[in-house]
Amino acid sequence: MSDLPQDNITHEGIISHLTKDVIRVMIVSKASCASCQVKGACSASDVEEKNVDVKRGLYDNYQVGDKVTVMMDQSLGTWAVMFGYVFPFLVLLIGLIVFTQTLESEGLAGLLALALLAPYYLILYLSRKQIDNTFQFKIVF
Repeated sequence: MSDLPQDNITHEGIISHLTKDVIRVMIVSKASCASCQVKGACSASDVEEKNVDVKRGLYDNYQVGDKVTVMMDQSLGTWAVMFGYVFPFLVLLIGLIVFTQTLESEGLAGLLALALLAPYYLILYLSRKQIDNTFQFKIVF
């Protein structure tokens, strides 16, 4: 895996499901246990399974159970963090500042600031096809 470019995010996984258009890869995320002194005391909550859908190529001949490495550009990972955490935080913060300056009730200002997240997530939901086409994993050899 050292021959992969450094500006990519890679994860090893196992193919769990195949359709004619999509390969579903199961990635097992573990806490950073390799250098931990008390790794024997970890619980099962430190392990999480994630499924990643990869668009299937015309000549891909993978089988269920094959071990593969999936890759995504580092910049797309940064954008995912921005859409998932930073932008909603900014919407909430700016809404809270504006509403506390214009309204007398801080409780109402907080509720309205929280309510601003509903249109944000609605817009994300409505643009999910464009986001799905942008944030794509690839299988590398």
